[in-house]
Amino acid sequence: MSARSKARKRALDVLFESEVRGLPVGGTLADRVADNDPPVNEFTVALVEGVAKHIEQIDDLLETHSVGWTLDRMPAVDRNILRIGAYELLFDDQVPDVVAVSEAVAMARDLSTDESPVFVNGLLARLLQLKPTLGV
Repeated sequence: MSARSKARKRALDVLFESEVRGLPVGGTLADRVADNDPPVNEFTVALVEGVAKHIEQIDDLLETHSVGWTLDRMPAVDRNILRIGAYELLFDDQVPDVVAVSEAVAMARDLSTDESPVFVNGLLARLLQLKPTLGV
């Protein structure tokens, strides 16, 4: 697993933990950085902070373009994988679009249900298709 893939997984851990604990998006980041076990690298921090900064827009896009699913109905791990993927796809110019989608699908394959990789791929592919018209 590459260093960036590990950083994405760590960002997912932070986002998921924050949600489970009922904290704001990324609300456990400062604790995880302070604990440093396992270490939290700069890319993880950038992902969590980026998702937190754009959470309203990301969640609105995910809700609008997911067919037959509300954010509340999605498994929490899928929801947070999608948030990371959407952030990278739409707001991080340093990550190629295909990498953002591929990494999100890989996390879904490794960490979620059998159906999740197809769902994550489909929704992020739809956002990629709409990206030029989204004004982000």
